[in-house]
Amino acid sequence: MTPRTTQEATPRRGRRRASHSMDTVIGETIALLDESGEAALTFRALAARLGGGVASIYWYVDNKDELLDRATDHILGDVVDRTDAFTDTDDPIADLRAIAIALFDAVVERPWLGRYLMRDNGTQPNGMHMYEALGRQVMRLGLNPRETFHGVSAVLGFVIGTATDLGQQVPAEVRDGTVSGEELIARAADDWRSLDPDEHPFVHYVVDEFATHDDADQFRAGLDLVLAGLRLQAGM
Repeated sequence: MTPRTTQEATPRRGRRRASHSMDTVIGETIALLDESGEAALTFRALAARLGGGVASIYWYVDNKDELLDRATDHILGDVVDRTDAFTDTDDPIADLRAIAIALFDAVVERPWLGRYLMRDNGTQPNGMHMYEALGRQVMRLGLNPRETFHGVSAVLGFVIGTATDLGQQVPAEVRDGTVSGEELIARAADDWRSLDPDEHPFVHYVVDEFATHDDADQFRAGLDLVLAGLRLQAGM
């Protein structure tokens, strides 16, 4: 497959060509988002990183939303390149799981990404390619179109929703080193233990598991539950 890169921007009438390229603009956009989050992404901040003027960025994109869409599509392109290299096995559920985990790994590392992922606005061709990749595996189960659509929607919704939730911005006290991530979880677990067990029996039942859980294991366990439902529906 030909590697998928960010779509080339079409020239904007009357604008002076910038000295940098679309790939450079998107690369610096992603770096800024990864370092400081979406709130820090302004055309002024991006221009400072690029060493040019704000007006030069408008050669490539019309607004911040388009910039975010293109940055998102660029990251999806990396996932597409990795998953295109996967070889189908005789178990479509296992292949579906591998693609889902690759997508999850890309999203969970970036708190800003989930909000812009898979927006059907013509600026994310790699999103459609990823949708097709998931869909082709579900089609191999022999389900009818409605069941296939619902199956892909369930997997995609679980992956993006869980990755976005787990990838939320780290609290300031963890970022500055005042508290470790483990200490933060332990503090939350202690708060759970202080709740009335008669009013919160479930919380008390799982609190020790919560205190030592691993986010990646939690995701994979949930994904396997979703996929087990697909296996059952397909009669596998």
